[in-house]
Amino acid sequence: MAEVMIRLKRLGGKKKPHNRIVVITKTKARDSRAIEELGYYDASKNPLVLKLNLERANYWISKGAIPTPTIKQLIKKAKTQAQAS
Repeated sequence: MAEVMIRLKRLGGKKKPHNRIVVITKTKARDSRAIEELGYYDASKNPLVLKLNLERANYWISKGAIPTPTIKQLIKKAKTQAQAS
């Protein structure tokens, strides 16, 4: 089986990006069809908008999915947001 990654998928118009957090095969293109969507992230808003299904992210990591460095930071932020509320 091909290596699975958790990474960002870019959406939005020119100079107005927002991202979805997806589980996808490493060899596929960034914006191609994902295995599963875990949430979304919009850094252009102030404060930034982050919604992430931590339960599913932890499931995929336990199955061997590799999060990118950016996703690792977003998981930490999502955990702190979950503890704060």
